[in-house]
Amino acid sequence: MNSWDIRALAVRPHSPEILSTTDDARAIVLEIPAGESLQDHQVHERAWVTIIDGDVEITTTDGERVVGGCGLMVEFAPGERHAVLARSTARLLLLLTPWPGRGHPGTMTLEDKAQATHRATEHRASP
Repeated sequence: MNSWDIRALAVRPHSPEILSTTDDARAIVLEIPAGESLQDHQVHERAWVTIIDGDVEITTTDGERVVGGCGLMVEFAPGERHAVLARSTARLLLLLTPWPGRGHPGTMTLEDKAQATHRATEHRASP
């Protein structure tokens, strides 16, 4: 058995800490300073975000929005685009499954990685 007191971990802003990685999932804790955000992004895995401390506003590119604090949990489908804004300094637990997800760079060939990089560049350039 492994256990963590997520509120007591010495996690620094902008430095996510991987708590555990298995063939099935990855658990990550991160801290976002008040007023900062994880801008519009997506992951290859199904993602569950649980707010451990602080208040956040989470939005999707489809216009969905949820605001909440400690105890809020949000689930995203693989590839679902979203953003997380910290209304106050916020600590989050992120669970990703399966790990790594289909299309994750760790599972890709060099050619697949080049194509993914090209698509990401095109996405950033589009209005």
